[in-house]
Amino acid sequence: MRTDFDAIIVGGGPAGSTAAILLAQAGWSVALIEKQAFPRRKVCGECISATNLPLLHALGIGAAFDALAGPEIRQVGLFAGDASLIAPLPEFAAPHRWGRALGREHLDTLLLARAAELGATILQPSTVKRIERDGALHVCHATGADDETVSLSAPVLIAAHGSWEPDPSQETKHRPQRASDLFAFKANFNNAQLAAGLLPVLAFPGGYGGIVLGDHGRTTLAFCIRRDALRESRARHPARKAALAALAHVEANSAGVRTVLNGADLEASWLSVGPIQPGIRAPYRDDGVFAIGNVAGEAHPILGEGMSMAIQSAWLLCERLVLGRDELLAGSAHAKVGRDYAQAWRRSFVARIRLASAFANLAMRPSTSAALLPLLKLWPGLLTAGARVGGKVRQVIPIA
Repeated sequence: MRTDFDAIIVGGGPAGSTAAILLAQAGWSVALIEKQAFPRRKVCGECISATNLPLLHALGIGAAFDALAGPEIRQVGLFAGDASLIAPLPEFAAPHRWGRALGREHLDTLLLARAAELGATILQPSTVKRIERDGALHVCHATGADDETVSLSAPVLIAAHGSWEPDPSQETKHRPQRASDLFAFKANFNNAQLAAGLLPVLAFPGGYGGIVLGDHGRTTLAFCIRRDALRESRARHPARKAALAALAHVEANSAGVRTVLNGADLEASWLSVGPIQPGIRAPYRDDGVFAIGNVAGEAHPILGEGMSMAIQSAWLLCERLVLGRDELLAGSAHAKVGRDYAQAWRRSFVARIRLASAFANLAMRPSTSAALLPLLKLWPGLLTAGARVGGKVRQVIPIA
């Protein structure tokens, strides 16, 4: 097996696979290392904003996405207490006016298969155990399912793994537990009572979430809950597992969720992850590593823009890598390209991350939500405006 490459990508989710596709299309030799076998379910709201649909077509999976994804998401809603408000979502440019939802077990598999089709070398399942520098090269030592270790080298290294996973190139730092830590839960349901094309945002004490109708007629419920609220929920329901105790808290504080799940059947098991750590990190690091997706920065998932940031950040980086290819592969220009990428990343995503944080904090505080509800009932178009400023129709990557 080949062990020397132009670029190594750690992580095969939407960010990593997008980068692998774009670099392979540009003639780079690429190795992508993914620790989990696909297809696999993942905690995620599954919404793909309309701005990403032209990108998926340019990546070569647009037709497959169109065939699999759920109905167009044309309305945004708010479920808070007894209130259920609905407003139109802003439209993007034709022919991709509205976003859709697709399970990660399908989307990630489509993207990774496309990268392999274009010639990327895929190591899966394989775990990076250690990363070293050898002059201008990054050397990744990865162990596969057979416990054999292979060492790959490349002048360009891209981190695209989940933000909650330890970084093999840096020392792991354990943060003390906080009451405000957020844990994320997700489940898919059949026979739920959610109108096609509606994306309700959930606001409840100590958390927030969303519900959407996705592929194969399945409804996805995904939400985040603070550690202290989860602890209280488990104390009220000591016989229930964490996910079901958290769900009881959500249902007790949302008539809309109770209505949607009335008579619904759980498909497969609940998924959970955490604590998640929204915030701005480093798109480019002093050790010469480029970061995309959640590793670069993560927004509170209340806006449903995580997938957008993953795909779009990979695109921003790869545009610059391709332009600086000769210097990068010669072992230079990393800092110059990194600074340019970091500036573009901040212009595109910092405001979105801060706005998501503001919305999340409003949703988790019952007193604030209650104070805003009369205003939203009077002017539901404020939900439309919130979706607009939250990035639902902002075109970071201009593709016709």
